[in-house]
Amino acid sequence: MDKVSGQNSAYSYLYPQIAVYDHRMLDVGDGHKLYVEQSGNPAGIPVVVLHGGPGGGCSPYMRRYFDPSLYRIILFDQRGCGKSRPFASVEANTTWHLVADIERIREALGIERWMVFGGSWGATLGVAYAETHPERVIHLVLRGVFLARKSELDWFYAGGAGRFWPMHWAEFRDAIPPEERGDLITAYHRRLFSGDHRQEVTYGRIWSRWENALASLGSDGVVGDPGPDYARTFARIENHYFINKAFLAHDGQLLRNVDRIAEVPGTIVQGRFDMICPPETAYELHKAWPKSRLIMVGQAGHALSEPGITEALVMTMDRLGR
Repeated sequence: MDKVSGQNSAYSYLYPQIAVYDHRMLDVGDGHKLYVEQSGNPAGIPVVVLHGGPGGGCSPYMRRYFDPSLYRIILFDQRGCGKSRPFASVEANTTWHLVADIERIREALGIERWMVFGGSWGATLGVAYAETHPERVIHLVLRGVFLARKSELDWFYAGGAGRFWPMHWAEFRDAIPPEERGDLITAYHRRLFSGDHRQEVTYGRIWSRWENALASLGSDGVVGDPGPDYARTFARIENHYFINKAFLAHDGQLLRNVDRIAEVPGTIVQGRFDMICPPETAYELHKAWPKSRLIMVGQAGHALSEPGITEALVMTMDRLGR
């Protein structure tokens, strides 16, 4: 296990802004069209970037973790997210739809094998994809590991993290009547899918603020109120996945099936003080995955933008590219 401290600004480690040379809307069926973009070197090592959430989206910032002379960088917005259409849709939107979408993107771009890079929910999806198509993965790079187990969801939505952030937890919990607090994911689901747009926005903002407040090690918990469309979309899609246990057949499925990626090399970058996805999960995955390398970042939380996380990821991709 390696360690990184990372005390400088995250931006000091990143490559300058990288221009997109190709973007398209890819029809993946079920009424969904995905926004897909390519940047960097068209003849370089292909790497697909899986954004977080579920319910987030890709951003230009994500291109900057890769040397554009070495990598063919592929970003896409998952179903219902970002520039993909229909926006905010949860219809035909499951983990296994997304795994199939990644394969459709690979085939559409004429790529035989590629690196897979994902953090948080992107790490969940990266493991699910690699376990389904191990022969297509050159290297799996994960950050802030989340495997969608009940214990991980309970940590964040049943009071574990709330013991460290009691005031913010109180806002999240107390928005729900006492008689419904035994299952907050279900209670929020009723409100996020009530059909009352104003109520969905209100509870979407509360849901999103709880997560955003805990993302960075240096956070004081003060976050801006997310925009109504983003908050509602992010919260609804995330809740849709979590109430359905990420559409896994059984609890712990991804860790139990890790033997499927026994021959796939991987690197795990984990913040020591990650309040959203605690290090225990990253460590368990590393111990069960023979060809993995765990980099524990000492002064970092969950966010991709943490200086130490950024440093470790850029150094990892530089090493793998050469």
